Amino acid sequence: MLFIKTTDQASGKEIKLRYQEYGSGKPVVFIHGWPLNGDMYEYQLEPLSREGLRCIAYDRRGFGHSSRVGESYHYDAFADDLHAVLTELDLHDATLVGFSMGGGEIARYIGKYGEDRVSAAILISAVTPYMLETDGHDGVNWKIFQGMIDGLRKDRPHFLASWAKNFYGVGLLNHPVSDEFLSWTLGMALLGSSRATIDCVTAFGKTDFRQDLKKFTVPTLIIHGEDDKIVPAEVGGDATHEVLPNAIYHKYDNAPHGLFYTHRERLNRDILSFVMTKASVDRNIPVR
Repeated sequence: MLFIKTTDQASGKEIKLRYQEYGSGKPVVFIHGWPLNGDMYEYQLEPLSREGLRCIAYDRRGFGHSSRVGESYHYDAFADDLHAVLTELDLHDATLVGFSMGGGEIARYIGKYGEDRVSAAILISAVTPYMLETDGHDGVNWKIFQGMIDGLRKDRPHFLASWAKNFYGVGLLNHPVSDEFLSWTLGMALLGSSRATIDCVTAFGKTDFRQDLKKFTVPTLIIHGEDDKIVPAEVGGDATHEVLPNAIYHKYDNAPHGLFYTHRERLNRDILSFVMTKASVDRNIPVR
């Protein structure tokens, strides 16, 4: 396994971030969703690396094979880790691809560190701009997030197994993934520490990325599933596009949250087309 070493700014402890890399060419860094790890991008890393892209995916702290670090499971720390990946691998003109809570990583990274190493951003099923329902802001009621936390504390394997079905849009009449694929997803989820898995619910549920998004000037592609039951499109993709009105927005018909697999061929085409064309244009994405 390959690891990047960095330091947790709160505790001073060393952190090892496991990463994988395929291909050569223009760098594309994939940031995974909750509660999975970099392996979720199997169906992007291999095929896209054959198209002239240097594809890199890493495990967020507390997940997969990366270090478990006490209480530092918040977006400032996650942005620090992304910064470590970019600097330790000496990446420039990178395209950042963030799925679900990984979209928040990109937003906070740009908000905190700027865009010197970044040429483009792709937000897939992302939790941006702000998931929580508050006075004057439509979002998801905190009771939903609290129910997730309660379910994880009571029986994490059972909760995550049930969650995976909603993740991919599995129902009585709809089976877009195999039982074995659901088991693979559960296996990835259970590799994460219980502390990280629980604390990240609060992180993506309560973090407001609206000011971070307003610092975007790089070309940005937003992709969201019309039938997303985890991050509803009106809370995620639609609302993000309101903040970044000149970003390209693709809403996939009949797509669930986990469209990185269910709609992988279309997603891969969109990523490749965007990286090869839009990422080289002038940085000019005004915000509202």
